[in-house]
Amino acid sequence: MTIDGPASDEWSEWLLRRRHGEDPAYARVVQKVVEGYADRVLDGAQLAPGMTLVDVGAGEGLIAMRAIDRVGPSLRVTVTDVSEAMLRYAQSIAIQRKVDAQCTFLHCSADQLGAIADSSVDVVATRAVLAYVTNKMAALAEFFRILKPGGRISIAEPVLQDEAFYARALRRRVEDQSQPVDRFLTLLHRWKSAQFPDTEEACARSPIANYSERDFLNWVRAAGFAQIHLQLHIDVTPSLITSWDVFLKTSPHPWAPSLQQIFDEKFSVDDRQYFEGAVRQTVESGTNLSTDRAMYLQAQKPLA
Repeated sequence: MTIDGPASDEWSEWLLRRRHGEDPAYARVVQKVVEGYADRVLDGAQLAPGMTLVDVGAGEGLIAMRAIDRVGPSLRVTVTDVSEAMLRYAQSIAIQRKVDAQCTFLHCSADQLGAIADSSVDVVATRAVLAYVTNKMAALAEFFRILKPGGRISIAEPVLQDEAFYARALRRRVEDQSQPVDRFLTLLHRWKSAQFPDTEEACARSPIANYSERDFLNWVRAAGFAQIHLQLHIDVTPSLITSWDVFLKTSPHPWAPSLQQIFDEKFSVDDRQYFEGAVRQTVESGTNLSTDRAMYLQAQKPLA
C-alpha cells in the first residue's frame, strides 16, 4: 500500500519509501526490526483489558495495531499523527483489520493534544516520535495532562546525538589545515553533513541532535512523572543492508536525504566513482558495521 498525491509529505515519503529504499525484500527486514521496537514499548506499557491507549505519532499505526492484537476488542485506541497522509494510511490498516471501531484518529502534533481530555487515558506510547519534536517538554506536559492518575508512558526513541558528533568531528578534520587533505574523509564528511548537523550551532538548533538520554530523563522528571525507568540500548552489528542499490536509496531519518540524492546534488561524477570504489565492497560483503542507539523509557503519573 502506498500514499500518493498532494497529501504525501516528508513523513510518509520516508516511512513508505526511503526507509527501505523501495525494496520489498529489505522492507520486510525493516518491518521485523520496527516490530521489535513496538513490542518493547508495549511490554513497558502494561496494557490490560478495558484500557485506553494513545499512540502518539503513530505513523503506520504499528503500536496501536499490535496493542489491539495483544489486548483484544475491549482496548480503546487513539491514533495521532502530524502527517495527514500517515494518519489516513493507519486508518486504512485499521479498516482492513476490522478494528477501526476501536480507534479514534486525530491529526495533531505530539505537543498539541488538545482534543484529548485531561486525565482520560491509561497509557501514552511513542516510537521514534519525540526525537523530531522541537519542544519535547511541551509534549511530555501534554502526555502528563491526558493521563489518568497512575497512568503510564512507554516510549522508544532513537538517540542520534552521536551521529551529529561524528559529522562535527569529520568537519574539524577536513578543515584542519595542519593535516594533509584526505579525499575520502572529505567526501565522507560531505555525505554525513548532509544528513546530520555538523556544527555546534546547528546541533543546538536540531531536535534530533540537541539532547542526550540524560537530558530526556531530566525532562520526564520535570514534567512530574515518577517511577521512571530508562534503558539505553547500543547495538553494534553488521549492517542489515548488503545491497548497494538499497544503500544508495535509504536514509537514516525523515529529514535526511539518501546517499543517491547526495551524490546527485553534491558529488561530481569522479567523486562518486571514487567514493563508490572505496565503500561498495564493504557494503556488499556484509562487513559494514551499524550502530543503533535507542532509549526505552517507562514512567507513571503519580496517583496524587
